[in-house]
Amino acid sequence: MKSSSQDKQVLLNAAPISPRLSIYRWRLTMLASIMHRASGVFLVLVIPAAFWLLLTMAHDNTNYMYALVWLQGPIGTFLLWLTSVALFYHFSNGVRFLCLDAGWGESRTMMKTSAKLVLASTLFMAILLAIKI
Repeated sequence: MKSSSQDKQVLLNAAPISPRLSIYRWRLTMLASIMHRASGVFLVLVIPAAFWLLLTMAHDNTNYMYALVWLQGPIGTFLLWLTSVALFYHFSNGVRFLCLDAGWGESRTMMKTSAKLVLASTLFMAILLAIKI
């Protein structure tokens, strides 16, 4: 009797309760989906701060100058670049997801191709913005 309860306990400990990311093979479409969520969370956190910064700049000339100096510094420039890249990626991948929801490009090859297109265009835009900024 003890052996059967021990066997059950071993089986319960061995089987995962829910699938974990470590058992999946990483695919480009999976990465695109996770990055879409991450960019959305980043934008939700950054956009209110950007509005606050704009309101602060509109308050008076002194605050405007402080904000302008901060934005032209290395941290401000990096955050502007990162926000722009995240916004571009989130928008273009959102259009991709809308097309998939409409039934366009649901084959595996089209899903991979569209994910590659979104990632490549975001990389191009990131490099272009880094050069311009």
